[in-house]
Amino acid sequence: MTRALLETLGLFLTPFALYVALLIFRARHPLIAASWSRGALSWLTLAGLALAIGGLVVAGMSGSEQGAYVPAHVENGRLMPGHFQ
Repeated sequence: MTRALLETLGLFLTPFALYVALLIFRARHPLIAASWSRGALSWLTLAGLALAIGGLVVAGMSGSEQGAYVPAHVENGRLMPGHFQ
């Protein structure tokens, strides 16, 4: 669960990181509010949401683990690892 949340957050923040790199390349300070116009923030937010939603859709469609999960259990005195059936 934590991995999925961090991956989605990373995809959302990617456009903002690229914009910071662009500001640094243009010799502007990224921590000054004047560098971040409303139009840029709107487009960055929409791009971040599109990437995050797209990442969730792709992760949901991959479905590499089919079936039900059987957790680890003890069978005849031996620990059997968890697996998908």
